Amino acid sequence: MAKVKFIDLFAGIGGIRKGFEIAFNKCGFETECVLTSEIKPHACKVLLANNPNEEIKGDITKIDAKNIPDFDFLLGGFPCQAFSYAGKRLGFQDTRGTMFFEVERILDEKRPYGFILENVEGLVTHDREDTRQPIGRTLSVIIANLTSLGYFVSWKVLNSKDFGVAQERKRIYIVGTRQENISLDGFAVSHAVLENVLEKGLPTINTQFISLLMLHYSPKDLYGKSIKDKRGGRNNIHSWDIELKGTVSPEQKKLLNKMSHERRKKKWAVKHGIDWMDGMPLTEEMIREFYQSDDLKIMLEDLVNKGYLKKEYPKALVTEYTIFGEQKVRKQDTSKKIGYNIVAGKLSFEINKILDPKSIAPTLVAMDMKKNYVVDNNGLRPLTLREGLRLFGYPDDFKFPVNTMEGFDLLGNTVVVPVIAAISERLAESYSAFNNINSKKVI
Repeated sequence: MAKVKFIDLFAGIGGIRKGFEIAFNKCGFETECVLTSEIKPHACKVLLANNPNEEIKGDITKIDAKNIPDFDFLLGGFPCQAFSYAGKRLGFQDTRGTMFFEVERILDEKRPYGFILENVEGLVTHDREDTRQPIGRTLSVIIANLTSLGYFVSWKVLNSKDFGVAQERKRIYIVGTRQENISLDGFAVSHAVLENVLEKGLPTINTQFISLLMLHYSPKDLYGKSIKDKRGGRNNIHSWDIELKGTVSPEQKKLLNKMSHERRKKKWAVKHGIDWMDGMPLTEEMIREFYQSDDLKIMLEDLVNKGYLKKEYPKALVTEYTIFGEQKVRKQDTSKKIGYNIVAGKLSFEINKILDPKSIAPTLVAMDMKKNYVVDNNGLRPLTLREGLRLFGYPDDFKFPVNTMEGFDLLGNTVVVPVIAAISERLAESYSAFNNINSKKVI
């Protein structure tokens, strides 16, 4: 059996490696990892549990490429926070963003046959000069640099929900070989739903918050519901819907629902004299334009006292100067009139979303994975680590010897194994053809 050697950079828990090995083994290759680089201690614990005979190297910036054994493929999910919509999107200005150049450095020195890189969807448009442009300068630099090394480079944003995984997760995949372009189009589509991965009959959680939810809603009525105060919609439950912070009159609920919708309208920014932001405080005068009541002031102050509303000034967009250069930030402008705003945001409650077993999970991220709950035994409980692994396509024999907090942190930053496997199958076919051609030349 032919052997394929690879290195795994920014390895995490080894998701890219797992998908790569599944595909190449299926295509008749033996695989060998000649270098794994990862710096997070609990990720290393998982890597060693699943690959006990290997040594894990630490910081890739400290590794001389000349000392890396020869290999055929480079695998790398280089740090994504620098390009993520959830972060400040500093890109190459962020030290995590410069990790791509470590990939480039090693490719330049070792010249393997190919590579697989993975990152967040936000990399596509990061540092875009014009919104009409399909990609930003950051991705353009990455593609140009990889091409200049002699690789045929392909990239595409793929969604895990099309690969038999019950999670909405869009990621950019960048692949290259020295022989040919690898198509990232036309993959076989398969779908799954959450109930395919859920465990049954596990202990549920009983807290005051959950008791209030169950008092106002039946378990099935909770399917697919998000719990956050700063958005509306039929699939959203607000803190005032369950009277979490105290009694709310029907009129106050109408007022809060109306404010939740109105605070996002651009016309209020014009009246404040600020650049629009998604969710502005509204003065009493503004509120009276869409909600008339003789008791408005009394209701507003009561909601402030109970914690459903807060008083704050509108936030102006100002320029700050940091080590990364100029940045636009929001700061309260005390020269404007103070207003009323909704208090709680997306992650303010112990539950963010109750998942619908007949649907799929939203994109799972480290910061809120522990706040995704499911209905079990007519009660509520968080996702288990095993369920989390299944939502990323890991097989059930994958070892995960970490606590819940560490596990959710690792899962929120891992890759979807079946997507990597599908891409790797095409790389395996290319590599097989390349080897056959070369063997004939030798003969």
